[in-house]
Amino acid sequence: MDKKGYQKRILLAEDDIFVRDMYSVRLKKDGYEVKTVKDGRQALEWLSQNTPDIILLDIMMPFMDGLEVLAEIQKNENLNTIPVIMLTNLSEGDDIRKALTLGASDYIIKSHFTPSEIVSKVNTLYWQLREQ
Repeated sequence: MDKKGYQKRILLAEDDIFVRDMYSVRLKKDGYEVKTVKDGRQALEWLSQNTPDIILLDIMMPFMDGLEVLAEIQKNENLNTIPVIMLTNLSEGDDIRKALTLGASDYIIKSHFTPSEIVSKVNTLYWQLREQ
C-alpha cells in the first residue's frame, strides 16, 4: 500500500520463471500487489478484467511478444493510459525505438540494472502518477 492506503497494483509479464519470481518478490516487498503472467496472451486476458497502475512487459515471450501486447494495449481506450515499462534484454536501437513509438513509458534493459534499481524506477513512475 502507498502512503494514502491505496493498494499499488502491477502486472508483470515475463516468461522466465526465475526472473518473474525475482521481480515479483522484490515488488511485493515494496508494497505492490503483483499479478504475474508468462506470456502476452495471458497479459491481455488479465487486462480485459483488471486495471493495474503499471505494466512491466518483457518483449521475448511465447504466443504473443511484448511489442504486440503493447500495440493491443494502446488500441484499447480502457488500457492505453496505463504506463507500460518494457523490461527486456533486447538492446538494439530498433527495438527501443519501436517500443517507445508504440507508447511505452520507459525501456529498461534488465542486464543494465539491478532489481532494486528497476523497482526504484517503478516507484518513481508510480509516485509521479499519483501526484497528477
